[in-house]
Amino acid sequence: MFIVNVEGAINKNEKWLLIRRSKKEEHAGGQLSLVGGKVEVDGTSTDVLEKTLKREIFEEVGIEVSNLKYVNSSFFVTDSGLNVIDIVFQCDHESGEAYAKCLDEVDDVCWMSTEEILHNSEIPIYLKENIKLAEKLIAV
Repeated sequence: MFIVNVEGAINKNEKWLLIRRSKKEEHAGGQLSLVGGKVEVDGTSTDVLEKTLKREIFEEVGIEVSNLKYVNSSFFVTDSGLNVIDIVFQCDHESGEAYAKCLDEVDDVCWMSTEEILHNSEIPIYLKENIKLAEKLIAV
């Protein structure tokens, strides 16, 4: 019925990690986005959203994160008509240097300040809103 997707707003030294999605990706190929991926069926589990996000971040950009905090959730329909529930978490960078580890999913990585993200015309409004919300959680 729904695809459940999780994304991480990863903060390190007052900058956010963004990826340029691979042009091979069916949804939003070539666009800047947060790191994340789909929840997979993996038996009965607890903390499935958090475990999925940590796994996806490590698989796609090779870093570990901690201190996950809920930012928000949204619903959208992909270009191919799939219904997606998307959950965003603010995450602290724990270890590793981010790089495009999974080239089928990530073309490049970059660290940007909140101001750089908010003033970048290439970045979609929903991503800017997620960063603004995640920024508020850091101050708490």
